Amino acid sequence: MEACLRGERRAQERLFQTYYGKMLGVCMRYLSDRDSAQEILQISFLKVFDKLEFFDFTGSLEGWIRRIVTNTAIDHLRKAKKNPFLSDQDNDFVAGSADPMVEAEYNELLELKGQVAIEAIGKLSPAYRAVFNLYVIEEHTHKEIADILGISEGTSKSNLAKAKMNLQRLLKEQFLLIEKR
Repeated sequence: MEACLRGERRAQERLFQTYYGKMLGVCMRYLSDRDSAQEILQISFLKVFDKLEFFDFTGSLEGWIRRIVTNTAIDHLRKAKKNPFLSDQDNDFVAGSADPMVEAEYNELLELKGQVAIEAIGKLSPAYRAVFNLYVIEEHTHKEIADILGISEGTSKSNLAKAKMNLQRLLKEQFLLIEKR
């Protein structure tokens, strides 16, 4: 941390590499394409290095970085569209075992289902995706979400309910396609 504060590139690179994977995952929950997520992650880490002197070590560094990444992603969504969090429109949807082989197949299926779920979340509108991520993944309350996004608690609850309905429909469609293969 001290080396990062002094602006030493190698230390900054180590910090970036340490949290890159987790924080890219955070960005991917808010942005639907990897290129945008990587761009926002780069911007986020510039902010991290710029504000590192203000980190007070009272909480976890990872949590502090996650908050910066989340806020940067939300700011990006706000700039991309006047206020996408008030919209109720969604994007169009495109329609343990002891046997190592069984365990490998099970793990492969879990990984595939996880990828499908992440892709489905990425297909939600920015409004639904942001509320879903903040509530389900980041574990914020609807009041906190309302404050973060500048919406009412009712809009937060409504967007979450609609996000869940759309995810359920998307996942059913996707898993039916997987089973037919």
